[in-house]
Amino acid sequence: MNVENLKETMIYEKLEDKKVKCGICSQECVIPPGGKGFCEVRENIDGKLYSLVYGRPVSIAIDPIEKKPFFHFAPGSRALSIATVGCNLKCKFCQNWEISQEFDDVYGEKYSPQDLVKKAKAWRCGGIAYTYTEPAVFYEYVYDTAKEAQTELYNVLVTNGYMTPEAIKKISPYIDAANVDLKGDYTFYKNYCLGLKGDEPVKRSLLEMKRNKIFVEVTVLLIPGLNDDDSTISIISEWIAKKLGKKTPVHFSRFYPHYKMQDVPPTPVETLERAREIAKDNGLWYVYIGNVPGHKYENTYCHSCGRLLIERHGYEITKFNIDKNLRCIYCGEKIPIEGKHWIPKELFHE
Repeated sequence: MNVENLKETMIYEKLEDKKVKCGICSQECVIPPGGKGFCEVRENIDGKLYSLVYGRPVSIAIDPIEKKPFFHFAPGSRALSIATVGCNLKCKFCQNWEISQEFDDVYGEKYSPQDLVKKAKAWRCGGIAYTYTEPAVFYEYVYDTAKEAQTELYNVLVTNGYMTPEAIKKISPYIDAANVDLKGDYTFYKNYCLGLKGDEPVKRSLLEMKRNKIFVEVTVLLIPGLNDDDSTISIISEWIAKKLGKKTPVHFSRFYPHYKMQDVPPTPVETLERAREIAKDNGLWYVYIGNVPGHKYENTYCHSCGRLLIERHGYEITKFNIDKNLRCIYCGEKIPIEGKHWIPKELFHE
């Protein structure tokens, strides 16, 4: 393979016999010459580790930031959303399995980081979202694009959180926010995601992001019979409240049958509502129900007075009862929303 057209991986260790150990992701693959990592998009070529997907996005689209979902970062803005093929987990319930797991070879159009920034600006996006698959597997591409974009655009990760602390620390100066999936406990990750180290790498990543000033929202996909029991929900929400803070936005998302889990029914709405109650009882202020369009708990309510702050239907904001100082217009409570610069001016109350 001609390595002149490839990007050498930013974080890896050279071992004996030209083996290498990848340092981007928490799978920490040891790869022999000619081999690929768990993600299938990093290859050891003659003792050096290369990214096979740099500059080759397989998906480029414009999305409302609410679709990611981000409800407390730059609400009302639009993000240029990009992904390459590959993932560092093998979730049996993946929504994007065609590009994350079931691809025969690396493919995608050629876009440089500069091309992406130009496109985001031309399409009047507030920023760029690295999403759909897993940003860790196209880490170098994310890094260079985010660095190029940061003076004019925001950069957000939608990630499974299976990254090393070194990778997070290195990229953190260029990342504004992250929505991180926290899927379940150790057994859940081992059995349904092939996450060889369970849930601990995700929790470690969340803490590392907070330490490095990355704004965090958390998504928990509730799957009937697997991670939707009261005990699991309570443990997750209690950990978030204590370790990340009670103001951390949490999204309990509805599962629909997909990929290798076609035999599992959709999550009952009652389960999602119960999860929200448990999370609130554990001290979380902003808890949402996702994948249930029109549900009242896809809206934001003031923690202080309980009044409606942001009304949403799907990904559209229909009411915005927050002033320019990011305070509730009814009681003056300061609302934890980041990315004020990119919130459309027409949303604000005078």
